[in-house]
This record gives sequence, C-alpha cells and structure tokens, in this order.
Amino acid sequence: MIYFITGNKNKYIEAKKIIKDIEMKHIPYPEIQADKLEDVAEFGEEYLKKQVNEKFFIEDSGIFIDALKNFPGVYSAYIFKTIGNEGILKLMEGIESRKARFESVIAFYDGSLHIFKGVCKGKISYNARGKGFGYDPIFIPDGSEKTFGEMSITEKNKYSHRGKAIRALSSLLAPL
Repeated sequence: MIYFITGNKNKYIEAKKIIKDIEMKHIPYPEIQADKLEDVAEFGEEYLKKQVNEKFFIEDSGIFIDALKNFPGVYSAYIFKTIGNEGILKLMEGIESRKARFESVIAFYDGSLHIFKGVCKGKISYNARGKGFGYDPIFIPDGSEKTFGEMSITEKNKYSHRGKAIRALSSLLAPL
C-alpha cells in the first residue's frame, strides 16, 4: 500500500483516478514558507518519514500568474483562503495578458526521496466558471476553452499539473 498524505479529499480523488492502489491518510505536517514548491515538499517528506512506516507521497501545488510576477505561487493555499478567486479576478482587472501556470510537486518516499513535477500552462479567465476546488473555476489550460472547474476529473487529469506529476510517479511505481 502507498499512502497519499493529504487533508484534501479532492486531490486524493484526482490521484486515485490515476493510481488505484493508494490510500488517503491525513497526518498534519508543517508547510514551510519557501521560494520553491520543491523545498516545501522536501521539508514535508523529511518530517513525515519519521512517522510513516509505509511508502507515501505528498503533493504541493501553486498557481503562478505572469502579470502578478508569479503571485500567488507557493502562497497559493493561503491566498485562496484569504481572498479567493474573487480577489484574484479583482487583482487581474484591466490586465490583458492573463498567462498563468499551475505547478505541482510530489515528494515520494520509499526509503529514498523522489521528486516529480508537473506544469500546466494556461490563462486566468475573466470570471469564475464551473465548480472544482481552489483556483479551478478561473484557470483555463492551454488547448481548452473550459476552466478546470468545468471539466470532469478525468478530463482535468489529462491537462493538469497534478495529473502530470502523478503520472510521472505512477511510471516509477509500475514495476512495483
């Protein structure tokens, strides 16, 4: 068994669509403030490997908006809780260049640390569309007219940063 250590059921549901043999386990761990998602994920893995006796992975992600100088980036979860999609759309008022990217970093531990990264380029919509969680209703991936919030989980996984990182992890797990 491999544990996906997260308190976010939505992330777990997305991951389970790609890697069937995982189980969600919620173990709170400190998330440091750092400049890179990799640093946050590595710190979490280092903390958790002393507590978890099975193979496990954690995932950290963020949205990076070009016109806002990559804000909110590594602070995406905090900013979402603070100002939400409405706040981001307000910050983007009057800005024509709406390029953005989602990044996801997975830290997998099986006795050694393995890092997997997924990036999805796209743009910020002019208004929230669909449901989804987090920034899904305001992010349109390149190659689509839909926001992540308007997509099924299977469709989102084809494009998404997290889907790419999880598929990279699954290729490591394939021979196991």
